[in-house]
Amino acid sequence: MTALLALETATDACSAALWRDGEALERRVVAPREHAARLLPMVEALLAEAGTTGSGLDAVAFGRGPGSFTGLRIAAGVAQGLALAWGLPVVPVSTLAALAQDAIEDGAGAVLAALDARMGEVYWGAFRAGEAGLAVPAGAERVCPPDGVEVPDPGPWVGAGPGWEAHGEALRARAGGALARVEPGRLPWAGRVARLAVAALARGEAVPPEAALPVYLRSRVADIPPLSGRAAGSLPPR
Repeated sequence: MTALLALETATDACSAALWRDGEALERRVVAPREHAARLLPMVEALLAEAGTTGSGLDAVAFGRGPGSFTGLRIAAGVAQGLALAWGLPVVPVSTLAALAQDAIEDGAGAVLAALDARMGEVYWGAFRAGEAGLAVPAGAERVCPPDGVEVPDPGPWVGAGPGWEAHGEALRARAGGALARVEPGRLPWAGRVARLAVAALARGEAVPPEAALPVYLRSRVADIPPLSGRAAGSLPPR
């Protein structure tokens, strides 16, 4: 059975999950601007609860974005550092897919995932429940003004994520009659990242730690200095 650690810090939510034997142990909290302080203690607590160490895992997964620039770099940096320390590959997972997966786990068949991108824009992705109940993209992820999002046919769709709270009027107008309901309180969690990562790992989509990079969608952040394992701080033992 696959065993992996998953991290997600792309939004105000901070979470870590340990996937083993088809189930996830998870720690989660909504704590804006506290992700760097909270993430590693979550990891250490999960490993202790499971009675395992990093060397007993198959991979480290992380929510690769889109989302908060700082949050993405925290998850990516910690994932890189842990994977390097433990000699493991890394599985990047779309944060929008993890958000959609949260709705799919509760019965949604088609999800319009939206995060507030600030500057009058949203991070947007459409997903359908595919094989084994996993989120499958129904179009390209993008960052755009809310009145420019694309809603694939057919519906009905479930709107999920805080982008629907920030830009609900414009998004509802775009979705029209294809929208069944809106769930703006949903967030992407590491347990959902873990489930998607298990399937991605089986498809051979893991990468070396140095290739595990955030996906910002906004090209204007391309001049941010390269990541390094230093963001991981004091790493849990092998």
